[in-house]
Amino acid sequence: MSQGGTVARPLSAAVSILGPVLGLLRAARPRQWLKNVLVLAAPMAAGVLGEPRSLLSALLVFAAFCLAASGTYLLNDASDVEADRLHPRKAARAVASGAVSVRLARVTGVALMLLAPAVAALTGDWRSPAVVAGYLALTLSYTLWLKHQEVVDLIAVAGCHVIRAFAGAVAVDVPVTGWFLVVVSLAALQLVAGKREAELRAHGDRGTRATLASYSPAYLAQVRVMCSGALIVTYCLWALNAHDGVFYALSIVPFLLLVLRHNLLVDRGMGEEPEELAVRDRPLLLFAAAQVVLVALGVHL
Repeated sequence: MSQGGTVARPLSAAVSILGPVLGLLRAARPRQWLKNVLVLAAPMAAGVLGEPRSLLSALLVFAAFCLAASGTYLLNDASDVEADRLHPRKAARAVASGAVSVRLARVTGVALMLLAPAVAALTGDWRSPAVVAGYLALTLSYTLWLKHQEVVDLIAVAGCHVIRAFAGAVAVDVPVTGWFLVVVSLAALQLVAGKREAELRAHGDRGTRATLASYSPAYLAQVRVMCSGALIVTYCLWALNAHDGVFYALSIVPFLLLVLRHNLLVDRGMGEEPEELAVRDRPLLLFAAAQVVLVALGVHL
């Protein structure tokens, strides 16, 4: 019996350690790292991803944003733990379910957020950690205050996406054009409005977001449609007037399909998790792949 007890104790200790570690990994939301691919948008459009130094800098900033985002998710889950426990889907999250303690989530979240600018600093350019620090400031402001402010919360989340795209340009030292910023801003706001609209349709004002009760599906649909129209016009002007070559013009077709497909999916109530749509919806994947190929051909040919 003593031998069995001796074996059981280390096994029990290993399980007690492994549980919170796996819970932290789940709470870090690695699937959400897909959003950080926006970091590669400006380097790809500038045609510098083939240069080893530029590719390394872009990947370092990508890693920094993954750390920053995961740290933010942990702090946000710790802040929203009571509300999440009342949500049919979010109650299964690591912190809400008790797999990870609120204290551990906060400590780990702060550590990841401190590590993120340090990783960005490895690019050798002080601007990269500065942009990551700006992103962290915005996400912390959102967690503590902005998410409770109607309309402002939409702009804050969209702003996080814009900062990601801007950080990629800073990392490889390419200029950021007004066209680029407007297209990214409108696309980000469309995604955020679609996400909130899907949440409101699925859960009503019972969701964990304090501002959901301030919106109606019609209002959010109006914001989404407004952004879609402006986004299509802006991209067409960018493709036809800011560049020469047939490939940029051809890229308008998959871009239109991407925007229209996203709107269709949101109308079907499927836009609550945009990152899942991006990897699970085959038409979206096909349109996105065609878009990337055509823009890449326009850059290099």
